[in-house]
Amino acid sequence: MTSQPSLAKADQAPHNPGDSQPENGSTGTNGPDGLKAGLKNRHLSMIAIGGVIGAGLFVGSGSGIAAAGPAILISYALVGLMVVLVMRMLGEMAAARPTSGSFSAYADRALGRWAGFSIGWLYWFFWVVVLAVEATAGAKILNGWVPGVPQWGWALIVMIVLTAANLVSVGSYGEFEFWFAGIKVVAIGAFVAIGVLAVFGVLPGSDNPGDGVAHLTDAGGFMPNGAGSILTGVLMVVFSFMGSEIVTLAAGESEDPQKAVTKATNSVIWRIGIFYLGSIFVVLTLLPWNDKSIVEDGSYVAALNSIGIPHAGEVMNVIVLTAVLSCLNSGLYTASRMAFSLGQRGDAPKAFARTTRRGVPQAAILGSVVFGFLAVWFNYQWPDTVFNFLLNSSGAVALFVWLVICFTQLKMRGIILREEPEKLVVKMWLFPYLTWATIAGISFVLVYMLTDDAGREQVVLSLLVAALVVGIALVREQVQKRKKISA
Repeated sequence: MTSQPSLAKADQAPHNPGDSQPENGSTGTNGPDGLKAGLKNRHLSMIAIGGVIGAGLFVGSGSGIAAAGPAILISYALVGLMVVLVMRMLGEMAAARPTSGSFSAYADRALGRWAGFSIGWLYWFFWVVVLAVEATAGAKILNGWVPGVPQWGWALIVMIVLTAANLVSVGSYGEFEFWFAGIKVVAIGAFVAIGVLAVFGVLPGSDNPGDGVAHLTDAGGFMPNGAGSILTGVLMVVFSFMGSEIVTLAAGESEDPQKAVTKATNSVIWRIGIFYLGSIFVVLTLLPWNDKSIVEDGSYVAALNSIGIPHAGEVMNVIVLTAVLSCLNSGLYTASRMAFSLGQRGDAPKAFARTTRRGVPQAAILGSVVFGFLAVWFNYQWPDTVFNFLLNSSGAVALFVWLVICFTQLKMRGIILREEPEKLVVKMWLFPYLTWATIAGISFVLVYMLTDDAGREQVVLSLLVAALVVGIALVREQVQKRKKISA
């Protein structure tokens, strides 16, 4: 999250999100809101790079390949393009007006109080559910290594350790994420480099025959399941991209928010190109898309096995665990900073807007992690009922967030040009045409999800939860208006 909306103390801040600029200087002292500029440039760089590499890329890509074949590359490219455009819009607003709630605060200003309240709480809900998902996934891997500790015990341990790190300082979060993201980046970079050499038969000692790009068409063609499978692939991969926006939230606790946002926005194209398209291309060219091992062992493990990398499964488990812990760490940070921003704007308990002497929003962190612990408990007690509802009812929130960013940018461009045109240092391309095209693309994906059995439940339940939150926001707004009139 970026910096904060008022020069007043957090629990006395007037409601004008996005109107003021961060005053966090390079000294690392607490800003006017209490948050501390404790993230270094290397932290922000790695958060930006690692933010697009979720655990879903490692564990979910096999299903997408099985559904679409080599055409899954088009699915990844389409979703990647969508993310690039959304990040460009968000970067435009965040570079001009860094503020603690990022897109939630911008929606508050551009679309109305109800919009900022609604998307802020929905985004918080999404990430606290992710905490439970990632804690459980990490616990499963750790339990396989040390079965003496039950899965719930490992889930508890990783949650406690990362909560403690976030409570110490924002620098602790940044340091953890620097190393977590660094391992992911090095792992995928090495995978792509080694894989490309093996694909073209120039990797010494490789067990793979090195057939070049023949596997893209030799098992039923490039679209073996038809053109419609591209859209099916889109539904399967779209949610693995969630997290790209985290750098715009974290930038406010850095030494130079505007520079950090600009750099992250400009680099998102090559990040998606290398980490997603590059790695999936390697998998599809090392093995035929319908090779059973891609689904049974996982796409990356299957690819490494085809080269002859020893202990590929164990190596990938370490990398997946790192990705899980990275997502868990960032999820806790992101949820707490959104709760902090909501508290500042009077849309959450005031305690969420208070910080410790170290510049940490302690109540916001603990409030978020408590719900995360509760969701973990639901996952072990009622995985097919209560937790399944939580999972599906937050499933489409990523798309809702992207839509809100698009509509917000349409209005914020005019506000920025009118009030502070010199701060429009990052501009959305071909405005407003590409913004509207992105809105159409996201809307199409949401509508198409209604035709998919798994996607339909996610969209319907997410819409119901969103309608409930929007309803609460509108009622609160009316109650507050009446209070002002009666006063």
